[in-house]
Amino acid sequence: MRKKFFLAILILAVGTAQAQRTTNSTSYKTALGVKVWDGAGISLKHFFNKNAGELIGYFYRHGFRLTGLYEVHGPITGAPGLKWYIGPGMHVGFYDGYYHHGNRYYYHDHDAVVGIDGVLGLDYKFRGAPINVSLDWQPSFEFADGHGFSGSWGGLGIRYTF
Repeated sequence: MRKKFFLAILILAVGTAQAQRTTNSTSYKTALGVKVWDGAGISLKHFFNKNAGELIGYFYRHGFRLTGLYEVHGPITGAPGLKWYIGPGMHVGFYDGYYHHGNRYYYHDHDAVVGIDGVLGLDYKFRGAPINVSLDWQPSFEFADGHGFSGSWGGLGIRYTF
């Protein structure tokens, strides 16, 4: 009984120390949350050393888009917790009905398209809270009739870090 009690205390102490280290730090390993722009998306971001991968599932008016990004991060001197990032990516989109691009509407019954993306943004991890926010721009190019370049992707990300 004593061994189980001490083992439980040890596990609780290690878990608490890990949670405090993540909360009090200005960096994080993984974050999960939402990204908001003209629609909303679910964002999962994970760091591999200094760079990160981000997977975003966007849901909006007439479809769904799954985007994968590779982000090179760099610190901003004098601003702990704030980083810039830039990188390439790709996406696959599933559109139903019509969608709006610029000042034009395109009509399609159903479309499945692929495209390439870029990303440029800022990422901030709050010290003392397991919260991360980001703001970015994600220009993209879709390889399908009537699609082409779009500069309207990106948005505000709010994530829980762990």
